[in-house]
Amino acid sequence: MKPFGYPSKRLAILRREILVIALAAIGGGGFALLGMPAAWLSGSALLSVTVALLRPLPSLRRSWFDATMVLSGVILGSAATPEALAAAARYPASLLVLLIGIVAIMLVTGAYLRHVARWPWVDALLATAPGALATVLAVAQTKGADIGRISVVQLFRLLVLVALLPSAMQLSGAVAGTPAPVVNAIDAGTMFGVTMAGLALGLVFQRLGLSAPLMLGATLASSVLHATGLIEGGLPLQIQIAVQVLLGATMGGRIAHIPRSELRRLFPLAIGSFAVSIVVAFLFAWPAAWLAGVSYASGMAAFAPGGLEAMAMLAFAMGLDTLYVGAHHLMRFVAVGLAVPLVMGRMGNAPRRRPPAG
Repeated sequence: MKPFGYPSKRLAILRREILVIALAAIGGGGFALLGMPAAWLSGSALLSVTVALLRPLPSLRRSWFDATMVLSGVILGSAATPEALAAAARYPASLLVLLIGIVAIMLVTGAYLRHVARWPWVDALLATAPGALATVLAVAQTKGADIGRISVVQLFRLLVLVALLPSAMQLSGAVAGTPAPVVNAIDAGTMFGVTMAGLALGLVFQRLGLSAPLMLGATLASSVLHATGLIEGGLPLQIQIAVQVLLGATMGGRIAHIPRSELRRLFPLAIGSFAVSIVVAFLFAWPAAWLAGVSYASGMAAFAPGGLEAMAMLAFAMGLDTLYVGAHHLMRFVAVGLAVPLVMGRMGNAPRRRPPAG
């Protein structure tokens, strides 16, 4: 039997979650008023993280995140029009460059952490793996690596990419702040149908033990329905904005529970490793974009070493080639998810750290 105060407790949790989402929406709306690129995603992420650093925010429940992943997949899959798929024939050479770039990012940035910070190679390579964070942390656990500092470096890179990359690209002239493409909004019944199809396939993927199952399932279902012409158009603009705000809000929760002393200690190293990895990534992005016949801005977004869901949505919000960017981040996600456990399994465990004196 539920305790008498149970409903009021759930209501209090809901109030805190609404506050977190409202805070993220204020950040996104502020960026939108200023005309910033990818305003709703980058603005919500930046304000959420800033407030979380000053005062820890409550994390959103898993159900919020799951709903965001399903809707994100539906949005990304809407880019898979027959015309876009015809252009995808130019992608194989670019994807090959991506795989080479992943190795280069991990080796060069790992060498930075190994020789500048004196980290063990196991920690250094796991901290620089561009994507598949859940897999990386699982491997770190089995190898006895320092999960705390690996998480800080990984999350810092993702947050900087989402919050600051769009503005940096606009200032550099790489992209002119193009808004997300305007597409016809599908009706409520169609929206419900494609969302349920994505959720069903995502739950199947979840039972199979795949990573990011809900987003991958929704993306695949939406892509098939759009590519075959059964559905034309995307989710209403209000839903797209809400998904970006929710995605930004979850980022504040990711960093809120990391000890502040850990953040201060690792901040310089996180900046340095981010700078190294982004330079290497963008060096490979130029020939890849040329080979695929897409803009360099799309190449930058495709090669930026961030998370699959965040970077794909960022490309959508900036009006870039979403199919190109999404295909490359999906390839990187799969490659890192498969290769890291195999490669790291052949390496020795991280050296044991001595407990602090006293």
